[in-house]
Amino acid sequence: MTKVLLTGGSGFIAAHILEQLHGKGHTIITTVRSEEKAAPIRAAYPERVEVVIVPDIAEPNAFDEVVKSPGIEVVLHTASPFHFNFTDPKTELIDPAVIGTTSILRAIARSAPQVRRVVITSSFAAILDEAHMSDPSTTFNEASWNPVTVDDIHRSPATAYRASKTLAERAAWDFVKSGEAKFDLVTINPPMVFGPVAHHLASLESINTSNARLVDLVRGEWREEVPSTGQALIWIDARDVAAAHVKAGLEIPEAGGKRLFTTAGLFSNAELAAIVRREFPGLGEKVPKEGVKGGELPSEGERFKFDNSETAKVLGIEWIPFDKSVVDTVKSLLEHEK
Repeated sequence: MTKVLLTGGSGFIAAHILEQLHGKGHTIITTVRSEEKAAPIRAAYPERVEVVIVPDIAEPNAFDEVVKSPGIEVVLHTASPFHFNFTDPKTELIDPAVIGTTSILRAIARSAPQVRRVVITSSFAAILDEAHMSDPSTTFNEASWNPVTVDDIHRSPATAYRASKTLAERAAWDFVKSGEAKFDLVTINPPMVFGPVAHHLASLESINTSNARLVDLVRGEWREEVPSTGQALIWIDARDVAAAHVKAGLEIPEAGGKRLFTTAGLFSNAELAAIVRREFPGLGEKVPKEGVKGGELPSEGERFKFDNSETAKVLGIEWIPFDKSVVDTVKSLLEHEK
């Protein structure tokens, strides 16, 4: 079995990674920002999981001590902010993402020479090009890069977030190319991430950004009109994203040096609402009635294309279908509402 360092252990995707690693018998050190976030993880995993508090991942030396833990062979770095509740994108998004990524890579190179592989959670945000999201002649794949720069971060909150993921991932690849690292690197680039929430989630108020739309739906906020799906028209289940981290980090040697674009395909808010209406009749008037407009997928002539066949070939994961993901997610949300 392998000793793994998992950063950001209280995060939505990380919680599924932790569950899968533990289920396979691995030993895990995971980092969180506070004792409040640490306590539920310790209670849920009394064996083979050590929780270390790293209060501020934007500090240049944030991970210096934790990487010195003897025997770590693989690092899965998921810790990075994903929210739009900020006033200064540079200090609240860009710095934590970029400094958090580069500082942990430097710490590993300096103090943990036995680490053989680092997997970083990036995003479709680092692949897409905002100017071509409605362009049917554009196909995004593993080689595509968002051209956004730090000069663009005040354009919109969404652009600032996309810049944080792009700049952090570029910094990681640049670090590995510099020759300082003895480990190899993999990045995982998911789009919208749905899926059931971890059983130790504190409350639905702290739900991940993607699942927040399902919380709104089951609470009746879509009753009169289904909101726009937005520009990110592709999705993946959190359990598949977690499996991609585990496989790429510990089980598939040939994944080294690759960007993995994990997506199960297209989705729309209209389809999401239809699934919930069909599968959860007990929600009654909270769910939009059949015929309520909004959230439809743009026509083929008004949306980008994508190709993640290289990722599918490397990972060999049979992606969870959208209806199963939605049903499992809603069940977990309703359980937390009790």
